[in-house]
Amino acid sequence: MAVEPTHPSLISAVEPRAARVSHRGHGSSPFVRLLLTSAVVGWFALLILVPGLALVRAALAGGARPFYEALASADAQRAFGLTIAITAATTVVNTLFGLGLAVVLVRHRFRGRALVDSLVDLPFAVSPIVAGLMLVIVFGPKGWLGPWLELAGIRVVYAWPGMVLACLFVTLPFVVREVVPVLREFGLDQEEVAHTLGAGRWTTFRLVTWPSIRWGLAYGVTLTVARSLGEFGALLVVSGNILGRTQTATLYVHDGIESFNTEGAYAASVALAGLSFALLLAMEAVRKRVAAREE
Repeated sequence: MAVEPTHPSLISAVEPRAARVSHRGHGSSPFVRLLLTSAVVGWFALLILVPGLALVRAALAGGARPFYEALASADAQRAFGLTIAITAATTVVNTLFGLGLAVVLVRHRFRGRALVDSLVDLPFAVSPIVAGLMLVIVFGPKGWLGPWLELAGIRVVYAWPGMVLACLFVTLPFVVREVVPVLREFGLDQEEVAHTLGAGRWTTFRLVTWPSIRWGLAYGVTLTVARSLGEFGALLVVSGNILGRTQTATLYVHDGIESFNTEGAYAASVALAGLSFALLLAMEAVRKRVAAREE
């Protein structure tokens, strides 16, 4: 049985030792800490930093002018315009649906809840190409629902709706998996107190629940945007990759490599990676600024 020191002399003797142990990282030697830190930083640099810098170097090998000319081409602008439109639609739908699904999974009990909770992660486990193929089987011209929809004048696969559906599928878990743990940890006590004091559902959500989940939701939305910008496999299957019509930025990069238009492919790749990186940095900066203002 551990005995906590209560005498001042015992406390003064224990605290410096505890501080030394904490500073040393649970007693590990400086050599071990240096080795571990070097291994982690080296692995990070090998996977992220070096390939990123290599891509930027290749994109700017001919100078800044060819880089901007490649991005300013009509095909590249149409591809980026379509990508941004699909990303916007996907983000709005999956933010609302993901938030609602997270609330239902945490706050409600119903038959099959565990199955639904497990299936939310299915897009993480299934290849995007397989996801696109599933959509073609259901909504394709010879699929289950495709012929009926085309008779009604609605074309899903090889058109804009199918591309949005593909991005909705692959980005479904992000908002849900960021909000569910926060809601579970937050519990019901504060919401029940608000109800007891006469607050309605909207007031309770706005003043009690929202402050606790906002950063989880913001991170889920950020990941949704970043993944939508860079999605390739599912879009390759459902879009048909028609130049100027259903070709997104990632498909433009793919075609650039296949057709030896490496300048355009490199420039578009840098633009996509830069957008995602800037988005993550902006969200982190806003989070720190708001946190500092609230302290």
